[in-house]
Amino acid sequence: MNIRRHIPFLKAVLLHSIGAFGGPQGHFGMMIKNFVHRRHDVTEQELLEYNAFCQMLPGASSTQTLTLIGYKRGGIPLAILTLLIWITPASVLMGTLSFIVEYIGDRQAVAGIFNFIQPMSVGFIAFSAYKMSKVAITNTITIVISIAAAIISFLLFKTPWSFPAVIVAAGIATNFSSKRIPQKGIPPKKIKWANILIFFAVFALAGYVSETARKQSWPNRGPYNLFENFYRFGSLVFGGGDVLIPMMYQQYVVRPSTERIEEKNPGALKIDKSDFLTGSGMVRAIPGPVFSIGAYMGGIAFREDGYQKQILGCVIGSVALFLPSFLLVLFFFPVWHNLKKYAVIYRSLEGINASVVGIMVGSTVFLMKDVSVDITVGSLVPFANIMVIAGTFSLLAFTKLRPQFIPLFCLLLGIAVSYYHM
Repeated sequence: MNIRRHIPFLKAVLLHSIGAFGGPQGHFGMMIKNFVHRRHDVTEQELLEYNAFCQMLPGASSTQTLTLIGYKRGGIPLAILTLLIWITPASVLMGTLSFIVEYIGDRQAVAGIFNFIQPMSVGFIAFSAYKMSKVAITNTITIVISIAAAIISFLLFKTPWSFPAVIVAAGIATNFSSKRIPQKGIPPKKIKWANILIFFAVFALAGYVSETARKQSWPNRGPYNLFENFYRFGSLVFGGGDVLIPMMYQQYVVRPSTERIEEKNPGALKIDKSDFLTGSGMVRAIPGPVFSIGAYMGGIAFREDGYQKQILGCVIGSVALFLPSFLLVLFFFPVWHNLKKYAVIYRSLEGINASVVGIMVGSTVFLMKDVSVDITVGSLVPFANIMVIAGTFSLLAFTKLRPQFIPLFCLLLGIAVSYYHM
């Protein structure tokens, strides 16, 4: 791979990583602006397909989507570099937070700086739905599917299996029409089995070593247990950070305090509830993937064991959580690409793409519930929220402004409003 040829793309990934707020749905809106409209690395149709495909896999969907963009441009080497550049800024920020969290005095005041990040994210998601609807909503059946997907996504937003279930059901629905035919002239790609073999080998080995370390009470068992826990989370979690964080809470806050664990596994990794809640709140306020919370939790788990082990925990937390997403997407994507030549899969794409648009609409409405827009409460914040949502959508849809400037403006607005209320 000629790395110099891809430097502009990697630079774009870095800029994307430090400006991508709002979780997977918000990240998708920035991808449209950064990699479709500005750079033309992928088409709108390709990005919509990548996103739909990644929604059906466990792991970090926005990370997997961006990895596929790198994979398309330069194969596995560029996919690896894309992944590393994407996750590093957020992981460094969250890892650093694990060192300084105990020194943060007024955590609510700090969080106030990020007051307008969520309404900004709603604007990004609304923009994504607006742009992708022009590609995916083309006839009656796609309109019906998108409306149904929006309703189901709104009602079951926090149910882990709702998104992949909606996508699969939509793909089945469009197979009742025989009008669409499979594409011609696309040779199937050779499937490389190495990634899935590595995935299962690491899963089995991590589980064996972690359990052995627990049963034999190894003095340095913590890193092995942490790697196994995080690799398992990354391998099995559907629904992104909204599902991952409760799983971590159960594993590191609730479970170690139970009588059975205190008796049979007294050395189990444990995280203080207040530290956990601080990290789970802050990760939603910083740019980059929500899975970067692994760096924070890994560091907090070893905070009492010295800074060197705490750094090790940050590294293990990041690597173990993202590795399954990477291995799974690069194995299953060539399989998916091969299957597209069959009529049943090709016809499914119409419904799959329409369902993703519906999911975006449902996500927009759901997240709006948590954004105060009641201008009768006598505060600047509700009015500002409305302006941020509308302004974000308008800037993305009708201007050529770099999307990275929008979060910067929202942070400055949050500082100004927080200062006003002091």
